[in-house]
Amino acid sequence: MKKFLTALSLSITGIALPVSAQTDFQADSVFIRKIYDTALGEGKAYEWLRHLTKQVGPRLSGSAGAAKAVVYTKSVMEGERFDNVFLQNVMVPHWVRGAKEKAQIIVGKQKTEVAIAALGGSIATPKGGIRAKVIEVKSFQQLRDLGSENVKGKIVFFNRPMDPTKINTFEAYAGAVEQRASGASEAAKLGAIGSITRSMTTRLDDFPHTGSMRYAAGAPMVPAAAISTNGAELLSKTLQANPEAEFYFEQNCETLPDAASHNVIGELKGKTSPAKYIAIGGHLDSWDFAQGAHDDGSGCVQSIEAVRILKALGYQPNHTLRAVMFMNEENGLKGGIAYADSVKTRKETHVAAIESDHGGFSPRGFGIVGTPAQKAKIQQWTKLFAAYGVHELGPGGGGADIGPLAQQGTVLLGLMPDSQRYFDYHHAANDTFEAVSKRELELGAAAMASMLYLIDKYGL
Repeated sequence: MKKFLTALSLSITGIALPVSAQTDFQADSVFIRKIYDTALGEGKAYEWLRHLTKQVGPRLSGSAGAAKAVVYTKSVMEGERFDNVFLQNVMVPHWVRGAKEKAQIIVGKQKTEVAIAALGGSIATPKGGIRAKVIEVKSFQQLRDLGSENVKGKIVFFNRPMDPTKINTFEAYAGAVEQRASGASEAAKLGAIGSITRSMTTRLDDFPHTGSMRYAAGAPMVPAAAISTNGAELLSKTLQANPEAEFYFEQNCETLPDAASHNVIGELKGKTSPAKYIAIGGHLDSWDFAQGAHDDGSGCVQSIEAVRILKALGYQPNHTLRAVMFMNEENGLKGGIAYADSVKTRKETHVAAIESDHGGFSPRGFGIVGTPAQKAKIQQWTKLFAAYGVHELGPGGGGADIGPLAQQGTVLLGLMPDSQRYFDYHHAANDTFEAVSKRELELGAAAMASMLYLIDKYGL
């Protein structure tokens, strides 16, 4: 009778669990409370992040900082006595920024300096820079409608802001980022000599936000940079008042031969199904002028912390748990591809993979990529997470680095923190350790550890 009443109660509250699982549900609640107590009372992620950002610093693929980050995170997992810690070789792109960029808005004899940052993968300007008239556009279609007669020999200024009405800022980002990714080639096809793109952020500030761009096959290669949002506002207003205004910019970036690097992997061996894996990770690289605290130092230390917490609580996993520090998410995804290729070559079975790459903010849920049945199973755990402010299980995706695992049938989950402030820091120099809340970081680590525990216990 007691089991029947418990099952009825849970059914009324929307948790449709089989009667045999009721005792486990209560035990899970107790254990998840222990996970949160450990993360918030005895957490280590924040101090790991401090070292990664302050002592190691920027970590663009191929750089000395990236190599130091590999050594540091490997030492952290070894210090926590993970069962196995190893490096996975990966060749990565090696783009360097060179001397700091310069830019000016020029009206007659008046020159106003503005902040820009070369986009990752861009070529340099000729020595001494580029100076030309400017064409402002909000879309590729608007650019094409102008035609080469109006674009040739000029600098194209892409000034479509992220949509501030989008509640999920990642939707706003998705609606604007094509300008950064492909704008240079679209402009060059019509004869432009350079491309300037409004930074991908909803905030007005003087921090240019870099990011990857790519050149289209067959299109001329022209230098491309991001301009801060304050700079973009000033340039737009200047062009409205003075259509003959010019823009000058100089950048000194170059692409070197690919460099040798590594993914960093730490394991806790499973007791009943050690040949089946659950991966949890973030990307170790960051842009070259940023500490990369939110993007993605937070995801790395949260992933290590999630595994450490389970180990500290004496939990014996059924599957082998892997914390993976992926290299080269920012400008190539070579680490994620190399990891998936290794899984396929070694014929490893990955039950699930969890990624944190949306910043160290308060967790709100997990995006899920899987079958309807797999999503439904995870959604049965909604009540276990609700007490900790994690309400959304399902909407969203997994993550870039774990994405290649989808082809092998792996269920993908992405930690989804509150998104309102992420793009204040994304790919910018203000993405520093001080921008991360210790408590919010720890809450994210606890949510990841809880999801790791539930998937390991119940499978998918």
